[in-house]
Amino acid sequence: MKKRLILSVLLTAFLCGSSAFSQTKVIAHRGYWDCEGSAQNSITALNKAHEVGVYGSEFDVLITADGIPVVNHNDSIQGFCIETSLYEEIKDLKLKNGEVLPTLEDYLIQGKQNKGTQLILEIKPHKRVVNEDRAVTAILALVQKYQLEDQVEYISFSMNICKELIRRAPAAQVAYLRGEVSPADLKVLGFTGLDYHYKVFEKNPTWIQEAKNAGLTVNVWTVDDPAVMQSMIEQNVDFITTDKPEQLKEIVKKNR
Repeated sequence: MKKRLILSVLLTAFLCGSSAFSQTKVIAHRGYWDCEGSAQNSITALNKAHEVGVYGSEFDVLITADGIPVVNHNDSIQGFCIETSLYEEIKDLKLKNGEVLPTLEDYLIQGKQNKGTQLILEIKPHKRVVNEDRAVTAILALVQKYQLEDQVEYISFSMNICKELIRRAPAAQVAYLRGEVSPADLKVLGFTGLDYHYKVFEKNPTWIQEAKNAGLTVNVWTVDDPAVMQSMIEQNVDFITTDKPEQLKEIVKKNR
């Protein structure tokens, strides 16, 4: 009887631990920008994501013509194409909250101080493949310079960028964004995860489980609808990327 009680307690503890381990985690899309004083891809957004205690803060990176990686979603800013502009031409341009356009180095320096918050670094597709390769080189060098290999995870819509990351940083976490490649094929290519729009999983309802069976992590973007948040949590995805991190955190909490 005593042995059965001990086994029961151990089993309960194991199941509770497993549940906590598999709990869906929250990633703030372009940082936590939908709040006072913040802006997409700003350092304020990075800090606010850390303050609310999410798993990770996502941000976008492109490289200038003279090799400076900067943090911005679109390939242009205020009429300047980042890929073909010198950093000097765009360095003083302001974000909506008044901050100047951040460099990746600025972002990594601040991100390193935000211990416990993963940096979800999206390398944007560039018009020329040579510039994508230059971006990967510069970004990996900065991550290594600040010894952030364990805190930075990579995502991209560009298969070329992803393959370069996998080839040159084989220990890195790399997930694909576009959504047309099956989990089995991503596994063969060396990916550690997939990061697809939730509608991709509606069209391919077996892919979440197939990814888990293959040992891949599953992230879903960009989920701002509470009903979709709940559905993805019930399907046990690893991460949800959202513009509403505090709301998602509450829903995750209710599902514990």
